[in-house]
Amino acid sequence: MEENQVAYDDSLDVVVGLDIGTTKTVAVVGARDKASGKIRILGYGRTESVGVLRGAVMNLEKSSMAIRIAVQEAEVNSNVEIKEVYVGIAGQHIKSYRSDIGYVREDRDKVFTRQEIEDLKRKMSCSNVQPGDKIIHVIPQSFEVDGVPDILEDDVVGMVGANVKVSFNIVTANAAAMRSIQRSVEMAGLEVKGFILEPLVSAEAVLNENDKVAGVVLVDIGGGTTDVAIFKNSILCHTAVIPLAGSVITSDIKEGCNILPKQAESLKVKFGSALPSANSDEQIVSIPALTGRPAKEISLKQLAEIIGARVREIFESVACEINNCECDLSRFIGGVVLTGGGSKLRHIDKVCEYLTQLDTRLGKPREHITADSPKELEDPIFATAIGLVIYGIRCEEENKSFHVEVEHLHNEDRVSASEEMVMETASASAVMAEVPVRDEDVEEVEEESRMGKFSKGFTDKVRRFLVGLFSDDDDEIRA
Repeated sequence: MEENQVAYDDSLDVVVGLDIGTTKTVAVVGARDKASGKIRILGYGRTESVGVLRGAVMNLEKSSMAIRIAVQEAEVNSNVEIKEVYVGIAGQHIKSYRSDIGYVREDRDKVFTRQEIEDLKRKMSCSNVQPGDKIIHVIPQSFEVDGVPDILEDDVVGMVGANVKVSFNIVTANAAAMRSIQRSVEMAGLEVKGFILEPLVSAEAVLNENDKVAGVVLVDIGGGTTDVAIFKNSILCHTAVIPLAGSVITSDIKEGCNILPKQAESLKVKFGSALPSANSDEQIVSIPALTGRPAKEISLKQLAEIIGARVREIFESVACEINNCECDLSRFIGGVVLTGGGSKLRHIDKVCEYLTQLDTRLGKPREHITADSPKELEDPIFATAIGLVIYGIRCEEENKSFHVEVEHLHNEDRVSASEEMVMETASASAVMAEVPVRDEDVEEVEEESRMGKFSKGFTDKVRRFLVGLFSDDDDEIRA
């Protein structure tokens, strides 16, 4: 067993999260730890992404090769055979909008059940969207029951009422982009268990319930895009994708300093800062040049000015998305939480605080995983992959719970139907035993005899009764 490998328990329900990013592809294997309730990471695999641009798969073969390498490494480290994966989805094609519906319940005294809410979600998932788009998430925002507004999903279960209004957050993705991701995963020999919005799962990894209740803005700065997820009262109320992130900053450094892409990335990681005032012109970095050319010297202040310009643009877009929520900043007690590889840039939190006017901290995926999980996973770059595992495990647990609840309801319905049938049969038998045959009932009795529900002896008695009935008629009638 390798140093970072965790002992695998066959009784655990294992889930695999696959993060296909612009700069990296990560596969993480995890399961719920029965003792602590946290997620135990059994193993992971990571490789450089190829064929992916800003969260969209552009080259299926190259992307599938990267997926295969990451998954094979995860299999070796976890000692788990991987067949199904939960896949994160992001990119400029992601959209979210609000949709409201209202209806009148037939029985106002019937309590709301989880099944009724799930039925509403399924109905909304069939809503019309823009051509080429597909709904990936239907998230209830609030319920209004008989004029009482702002009721949360968990609180409406068990209530009664007739007039209902529900607000939903509908998240859509481009169907062609989803097919490209699915095909690349299938080409790697895997099955997609589900697509999940990346900022949603990153929030699962780095936020706790208190953050979501207080109101928080999650900013996941990846390689190709910056994903924004805004929570209020534990509800995801707004999502957005900003097409600016780490790879654009690297490209700016390459152009501004006239150096190679790999040198620009190394310069950003080792010496980069988002705050020019924190650096000095006297601080110089020497960059090796091509063969036969002198080395290039770059001041750290110049580097910070290049980086800072792009970082300001990113957080100006973030501030715009916060304003789109039409919510007072004082309601975001949780402030801003930065995660993703780009969040590790020095002084980036200071720029965020200045432009958003909200307290800012770095979010690391360590609160929800067990202490024996690999320590290197407590890095913001793994937030999405770990969040996929957390979200996937929760989905499977809720589906099992919901399945048990539905089965229980169906069993009760079958028992009730059986009891009603027994009562109806017993009542019918009692009526037949007590009520005598009358003249006006002869035709009905004759019909029943033809259906075989009476014995032959009883049928003969009916026949003799009919003969006796007309025995006093004249001969013409008897003929």
